[in-house]
Amino acid sequence: MKDPEAVAAIVSALRDAHGDNVARAFLADGVTLAALVDAVFSLPIRNSAAVKAIARALESGDFVISPDVGPLWHVKYVYSHPGSMTVVDMVVLSPERTFTSTEISLRLRV
Repeated sequence: MKDPEAVAAIVSALRDAHGDNVARAFLADGVTLAALVDAVFSLPIRNSAAVKAIARALESGDFVISPDVGPLWHVKYVYSHPGSMTVVDMVVLSPERTFTSTEISLRLRV
């Protein structure tokens, strides 16, 4: 693993939100970015820490991202309202298109 702390944060969030068996299935079969956001944002941590955990996981290379967004992409944060610093969702922008969090799936690389 390239970033074991990022992977551990994601695994822990999925386990807390969905239980051990579902978390294992998500990691093996894929979990949507939307479900991951919901799981991490449900933790009793600050919103900024949750956002950083998800961003680290996306950038770590430890997860296979589907569909293939290509080599050039970045995450855009969706805030609760204009001027807010509270992130409520994320989208992935590539040169070809924008992917919503429900379109992106992450699977733990083995």
